[in-house]
Amino acid sequence: MILIYITCPNKKEAKKIGQALVEKRLAGCVNIFPIEAIYWWEGKITEDKEFVLIVKTFEKNFSKIEKLVRKLHSYEIPCIISIPVERVNNSYLGWIRGEIK
Repeated sequence: MILIYITCPNKKEAKKIGQALVEKRLAGCVNIFPIEAIYWWEGKITEDKEFVLIVKTFEKNFSKIEKLVRKLHSYEIPCIISIPVERVNNSYLGWIRGEIK
């Protein structure tokens, strides 16, 4: 199992991407959180409010998820980061397996 961390400019876009990932059975669950970000962009420090998606899935789906996110995302360079999961309880892992293609 992996988690995929994705940032979005607003809640509407985050929900659109999350919904698409779950509908296509690429993710068993997507969590959405509001955050504040500070980063370099075009030579200056930028501060923004964003939304993060935490996507619960499997490594085999990363490329498909990345492709779909790039299609739906408004950022020129979207943040799409895979985070390996070392341990997960068996009942939750079984549920995730049952929900993903």
